Amino acid sequence: MLPFRYALRNLFRDPTRLLQTVLGSTLVTLLVMGATAFNRGMEDVLTASGHDRNVILIGSGSEESLQRSEVTEQAAGIAEAAIPGIQSRTGTPAVSPELHFMGYLAPPERDPVQMLIRGVTSRALLVHPEVSLQRGTFPGPGELMVGRFAHQILGVTPEDLLPGASLLFGEQRFTVSGVFAAPGTVMESEVWADLNDLRTLTQRETISGVVIRLEEPDPSDVQVFTTRRFDLELSAVSETDYYAGLTAFYGPIRTMTWITAILMGIGAVVGGFNTLYAAFASRAAELATLQTLGFSRPAVMFSLIQEALLASMMGTLLAGVIATRVVDGQVVRFSMGSFLLQITAPVLWAGLVTGLVLGLLGAVPPAVRCLLPSLPRALRSGG
Repeated sequence: MLPFRYALRNLFRDPTRLLQTVLGSTLVTLLVMGATAFNRGMEDVLTASGHDRNVILIGSGSEESLQRSEVTEQAAGIAEAAIPGIQSRTGTPAVSPELHFMGYLAPPERDPVQMLIRGVTSRALLVHPEVSLQRGTFPGPGELMVGRFAHQILGVTPEDLLPGASLLFGEQRFTVSGVFAAPGTVMESEVWADLNDLRTLTQRETISGVVIRLEEPDPSDVQVFTTRRFDLELSAVSETDYYAGLTAFYGPIRTMTWITAILMGIGAVVGGFNTLYAAFASRAAELATLQTLGFSRPAVMFSLIQEALLASMMGTLLAGVIATRVVDGQVVRFSMGSFLLQITAPVLWAGLVTGLVLGLLGAVPPAVRCLLPSLPRALRSGG
């Protein structure tokens, strides 16, 4: 076998070629890591937003979107009285009537931005126990409670949405009453308003749905209720199934990120073919000389692969540093809210595998092609 220092020395023979290889590997690896973090982040936030004990009473025919659903205001009280097994706290049943509305909000003197506004009552905290107040109070009339990532949607700083700040909904001015957290869920990008206020401003006599939290994760009693009370025109959808449907809905977007990463990877591999073939071909006589000195073709080929892998691993290391220092913790917006890009161990492993594949795929074909000619022909090529 050729010594490792031979591959290391040859790696720095041409600094320009080395820089091209490292930067190409960095770009592709970073793109793959970003695509992995994007897909995992979106899937995780939608999955975590649903709870297996929560069932949503939603308008028939609108099972895929609470924003399109319309449910009579009396549905919450009727369901509370008729459905057994509803969880309660301090004697209050966990039944939350809610109105979901994509409205335009804006801090004073700023352009309005469309985001999800959820009209709720205090019972919302019973069905969404993951919600916790970080500052201020639950919203009352004329007030809004903002998720801790809502400032990303509105394009302002967190300090601009502290309790006491103002937000405009159309011509109506609201006061921020508090800031809440709901780790890992889409709710952190929402704004919560008093249910009656939102119904008045949107001129709606109905609500979007009723969220019910059960003692056991078995929605059969709720489904029986919707069947018996067909006059209410309701469907019962498990909250986990609802968000699973949204995950499938955003599947094409996630697929496009992978397609982009794959196409970039193919381009990098093709570019690597040309770069490495030119580099190896210029050393054809040298490689033939090594064979005349007793080194086998597999040994020479292994040394060439070492060179390519060293360059690609340098790019992978640089991509890992950029990902952990720059990409990690970035907030990505989408129509349902936002999520964090997290550079976790699986994401780093995806980057490492990408670097290895780039090094191998980029080096093997050029190395094989350069070692195929006979020794006399290869030696004459350097003359």
